[in-house]
Amino acid sequence: MHASPSPVRPVAKDASDGQAEPPAHEPVARHEASAEPEPTATPEAPVVASRERLAADLPSESGRRPWHVLYTRRAVAVDVLAALAAGAIGSLVPLSRSSVETRIIVTLALPVLYVLAVLLAHGYERRYLGTTANEYRAVVRAALGLVATAAGLSWLLHAEFTRGLVVTVTPALLLLGLSARHLLRRRLLARRMAGRDTARTLVIGDVRTVGPMIRQLRRAQGAGMEVVGACVSGIVAGTDRSSLVEGVPVFGYPEEAMEAISLLEAEVVAVSSDPELSGSGLRRLAWSLEERKVDLVIAPGLFEVAGPRLSIRPTAGMPLLHVERPAMSGARRVCKRVVDVCAAGAFLLLTLPVTIVIALLIRWDSPGPVIFRQTRVGAKGKTFNMLKFRTMCTDAEKQRAELLALQAADAGNDILFKMRRDPRVTRVGRVLRRFSVDEAPQLVNVLRGEMSLVGPRPPLPEEVARYEPDAARRLHVQPGLTGLWQVSGRSDLPWDESLRLDLWYVDNWSLVLDLQILTRTLRAVLKGQGAY
Repeated sequence: MHASPSPVRPVAKDASDGQAEPPAHEPVARHEASAEPEPTATPEAPVVASRERLAADLPSESGRRPWHVLYTRRAVAVDVLAALAAGAIGSLVPLSRSSVETRIIVTLALPVLYVLAVLLAHGYERRYLGTTANEYRAVVRAALGLVATAAGLSWLLHAEFTRGLVVTVTPALLLLGLSARHLLRRRLLARRMAGRDTARTLVIGDVRTVGPMIRQLRRAQGAGMEVVGACVSGIVAGTDRSSLVEGVPVFGYPEEAMEAISLLEAEVVAVSSDPELSGSGLRRLAWSLEERKVDLVIAPGLFEVAGPRLSIRPTAGMPLLHVERPAMSGARRVCKRVVDVCAAGAFLLLTLPVTIVIALLIRWDSPGPVIFRQTRVGAKGKTFNMLKFRTMCTDAEKQRAELLALQAADAGNDILFKMRRDPRVTRVGRVLRRFSVDEAPQLVNVLRGEMSLVGPRPPLPEEVARYEPDAARRLHVQPGLTGLWQVSGRSDLPWDESLRLDLWYVDNWSLVLDLQILTRTLRAVLKGQGAY
């Protein structure tokens, strides 16, 4: 659900500009222009002056070194250090029958060979650095490629000594290489959250799609794309005096992108889904950006579809974007269920002593049962009794209706009922909620097949009754003990953001994503943010 952007107007153009023939290498986008009196100055003078004034208001980045250059140098440095350490481990661990001289040669040669292998695996390409999982895949491919090469040489040369080195060096190189890149990316993310190491980005597109794209890029700060300007089509000149869209200065129409790129010193051009900017116009734009060494990214209009579901399939000379169906079916669903049962069963056994202590504390703190049962809606709309440690007084459900009126002033979510200072919560319950320990009995729901370890939050029947059609898609999968909503702010998030995260999970589920969410859950539980 994207709200339509407010009407915006670029810097005013006179009627002769709209009829002028653009340069052959620049894209053409149609727009309406109202008739205006001829200015006394030259036609382009007011436009250029206004743009220069807008560009002067932006932070100057002249002379700065592009972030990817420094990041690539650091990546090479940490890869060399990781390979040296792995080689030293292989030399010191006595699993090889090779001589001391051979071990020294391997230790010194490994960094050079490893960096070359990462280079061949595209591990230093700018498009993968800092954002995509391809950077990690390149490290894995490089390490395994060296293993395969060593094994081949061992067989060809009958060099038995390499087998012992492979056994020790390979896991060390994988572990150290991945850890080094992870720390490097964490540092880059921290710098980007502070507004550094970003790429100045110009957004081009239709007035209806530019706004949502700018909001999406701002939300994904880790991507490092700082929107500094926009060129927008579909605007009727003279209808509004504003020169901003989502707070970003508008520098004219798409056919004037080259001038805006020069003024802004843009490093990336992001094209939103615009039916008027395609085909030959988009191709000419790509050629012009190639000459200026400016990156081009194009949004297909599918904001909530993850990369693994997208692929380009050339058909009849046309590059068609193929969107795979969501993967939670068949063998993958069975695999998810097996993981859920094994993990939930093991965790229940390990935490049995803690569970007994918590039960005794609950009974000591307030009268009533230890376990609280509540009707929730699961997959395909089926209801079930969700289990929790009781954290409220026994008449909490009767008081709920009286507290609903206070929710709007106390919490930020108008669909999910949560209060920061709920008077029904007991003393022990407040501690259990702070660290989400009250959710532990839901592992029994997981074993029963009513819930999963990871998934959307199980809603109440009255919440489902208020769902819009898009929200009902949350019920296509099993609800989870944890999920993207829980690890991204929990009850502090507004309903729209909670829904967006849940729908993204439903459409882009994978076992790797589940593992990432479970890892982030521990950090979210320890911080206690949004838990009340």
